[in-house]
Amino acid sequence: MIWEALGAMAVGLAIAYAATRQLPERLPNRSLVLATGPAAALLGGLICHIVLGGGHSLVTLTVAALVSVAILSLLLVEGVRPTQRLGAEVPSPPHV
Repeated sequence: MIWEALGAMAVGLAIAYAATRQLPERLPNRSLVLATGPAAALLGGLICHIVLGGGHSLVTLTVAALVSVAILSLLLVEGVRPTQRLGAEVPSPPHV
């Protein structure tokens, strides 16, 4: 169990670090993100270990990663827009 917990925290920290590198403008405080990732992964790994029991390390780490991504996605800020739009600009019809 201790190795699963350490593995889940390492996976959560790696995901949080990758998120801060890829989306720095859309995430709040970096220390909040780096603390939330491992904590969420540990919670997901613990819940999965309780439900499935021992002996399912790969599944436990996968669930831990998914929970970490899901919780980190809740921290995303909507205010940033991409600078370039995809697709053609469609003119609006004239008002009568």
